[in-house]
Amino acid sequence: MKKIGYVVSRQYSPLICLLLALVFTSTAGVAFAATAADSASESSEEPAKPAVSVQLISLQKQLDKLKQSISVSASDNQLSVLNETALALVRDADILLADLKPKREQLQAQLDVLGPPPVVGALAETSVVAQQRRILNTRKVQLDGQNDQAQAIKTNAENLSTQITSLRRTALKSQIALNSGSILGANFWAPIVNPNSDDDQRLKDFMQELGDAWSAAWEPEWRLGTSMYLLLTLLLGAFGFKFLDILTAWFCTKCLPQGPLRRSFMASATTLSTVFITVTIAQCITLAFTRTPDVSQVVMDFSLAFVQLMFFSALVAGLGRAFLSNQRPSWRLPAIADEVAISLKLFPPLLASCIMIFGAIDQMNNMINISVSGAIFGNGISALLMALTAAIIPLRANRVRRNLIINGEKPEAYSTVAGLIHFAIGITAIAILLSLLVGYIALAKFLSYKLVWSCLVLACLYLLIHLFVDSAESLFSPTSSAGKAIKQSLNIDDRHLAQAATLLSATSKVILILLAIIALLNGTFGTTTPISLLQKAMELLSGEGLEKLNIVPTNLLNAAICLIVGLYVLKAARRWLNNEFLPKTQMDNGIKTSAVTLFSNIGYVLVILLTLSVLGIQWNKLAWIVSALSVGIGFGLQEIVKNFISGIILLTERPVKVGDLISISGVEGDIRRINVRATEIQLSDRSTVIVPNSQLISQNVRNATMAHAQGVVTIALTFPLDLDVELARSLLIEAYEEHESILATPAPSVKFSQLSPEGIVLSVTGLVPSPRMVSDTKSALLFSILTRLRAAGVSLAVATNRVAPTAN
Repeated sequence: MKKIGYVVSRQYSPLICLLLALVFTSTAGVAFAATAADSASESSEEPAKPAVSVQLISLQKQLDKLKQSISVSASDNQLSVLNETALALVRDADILLADLKPKREQLQAQLDVLGPPPVVGALAETSVVAQQRRILNTRKVQLDGQNDQAQAIKTNAENLSTQITSLRRTALKSQIALNSGSILGANFWAPIVNPNSDDDQRLKDFMQELGDAWSAAWEPEWRLGTSMYLLLTLLLGAFGFKFLDILTAWFCTKCLPQGPLRRSFMASATTLSTVFITVTIAQCITLAFTRTPDVSQVVMDFSLAFVQLMFFSALVAGLGRAFLSNQRPSWRLPAIADEVAISLKLFPPLLASCIMIFGAIDQMNNMINISVSGAIFGNGISALLMALTAAIIPLRANRVRRNLIINGEKPEAYSTVAGLIHFAIGITAIAILLSLLVGYIALAKFLSYKLVWSCLVLACLYLLIHLFVDSAESLFSPTSSAGKAIKQSLNIDDRHLAQAATLLSATSKVILILLAIIALLNGTFGTTTPISLLQKAMELLSGEGLEKLNIVPTNLLNAAICLIVGLYVLKAARRWLNNEFLPKTQMDNGIKTSAVTLFSNIGYVLVILLTLSVLGIQWNKLAWIVSALSVGIGFGLQEIVKNFISGIILLTERPVKVGDLISISGVEGDIRRINVRATEIQLSDRSTVIVPNSQLISQNVRNATMAHAQGVVTIALTFPLDLDVELARSLLIEAYEEHESILATPAPSVKFSQLSPEGIVLSVTGLVPSPRMVSDTKSALLFSILTRLRAAGVSLAVATNRVAPTAN
């Protein structure tokens, strides 16, 4: 058998060698194929390289074009658009860097697998590995270069954005500081008295372009579409507003529950319907002119600006209609008397018309490059009309209110904030008029537009806060269908529904106030949209910080304003916690007070840090403050700091809380308040003892009410030696059991305390729900016991108590 195997092996040995050779070659082929595949994959990835390179070239071209545009731009609107372009370029560079990062990490991982190159004198690596290393290193160098180039583009774009912001500030300061002559002077009215020939020619050219657009739109092949657009405009203007008002009133009556949600939704729907109809009309008008292929770029740009102006004008008119609500006075959202609302009926559309007309004139002046005198005249007239409108509105309202008082009627009551807003509007209107009279036309225009924008933002904030709060309360109301469905599906009670409504309304208020602040700090007509506000809010919340807001306050006035506003917001938040949220929880009064106090302390620290930041003191450079505090602590502030830290410990660990009955250093009373430095303890005589917080941490404190402790009422009486013990015991137990404050479990008990020549001492003990009830209960029991003993003919050997009652 072995011989046969040997012969067979010799016979097939060439075949076996051939098979081994094939295996070896196939393995090498597989390795080569893998290398080739890797190379092929690299080559297949090579088309991605030109795509990245093309994108980098495109970004670089945009950056170069942006630099050239900045050098020739002069108006604030152009610089604003360029700033948005620079920020968009930064975002594109971030996207490209994010795409390059995983590719670089993948290449580095492949290089790590290959390991470091062999040192001189070591065993040389194979050609396949060496080739693979060269390919990977080449690709890595290319990706590193692309990453560095993209990072450089991003840095340059950010620097350009900063430069544009600086240019805008400088230009604004120079324009505001420029005195161009009073509106009462002859130079101001020169464009009317002696028109500039160049301005006339530019205006004629612009009107000619509008006429050419109209002529092209009225050509036979475009006439039917133009007629349809104009007919739609007339129908919307004649019936659109009325139809949507009727539809909104029907929806509020039939679909919404009774309550404040109907009023806020009606006001919001009125505003939105006004904006929708007006913008649709503007779009129809512009499409009738600009849908032909031969329309000039100037007409296209003017039509776009016209639609944006119509949007803001419609928003002003819609808010006026919603707030005044003269057609449905019972649905009026703000507290405005009917007579006042009727007297202000014409002012919202008048102000909206001024914004639309003079805004369109301003846009036209920028597009046709009108002369400086013409631009000054247009800006002065628009600022004058806006200031007069803003000044007349509160004056007329106050006159109507005075007439109501004279006639014996009571006018509406408005809050202090509303009064401050009215006062600020009046002061700003006076400042605009004074600027026009003195000759600072640019300052007057700036103040007028900021006034309108601020009032617009505050009005939208007021409307949206009411809408969100009313929606939250209606959604989680136990009587509404939505509240019943939530209550049934989640198996929660009414208290949790109220908490959810409060939290949702508070969250919506915070978000809306944040958006309003961003809009006030960054907004101008035509440049701020809801999408841009949301983007800036997300940038702020994502950690990009206040530097994105372009705020560099360095004076004491801004810091004072920040401090006042911060303290007001903190006070409002404390009031919300005390009056709205915490009462809807199951916390006891002590926990509520501690939570509010801790929240206030943290809020004060944050307000102080924010005020320091507004002053220009960066938070990461407060080492000198820490050093100064350390020196002060060493010389005399250590007790204050110790009490402060002890107060924080008391508020967090809560060994004692507000409402507890404690005893410390011979002082016994109820805790009324735990402040930052000391704790207020109210004694039984209503006087107050101030105890430093450190003593409550370092000394022994007896908390009589901690963990719902019960009080012990013990009375010891001395009877003569011939006492009927069972009779006395039954009388004492009966007096305790019949008293309403004595707990049935554990039952009262009588103990034989002492037997002496003076008599027998019996001690009776019972429990009451609280240690605070011990004194009154003991007094009532003594009256009852003495009465029962006298009625039973039992006398006392000694009529005083030898053992004082105790309370545990």
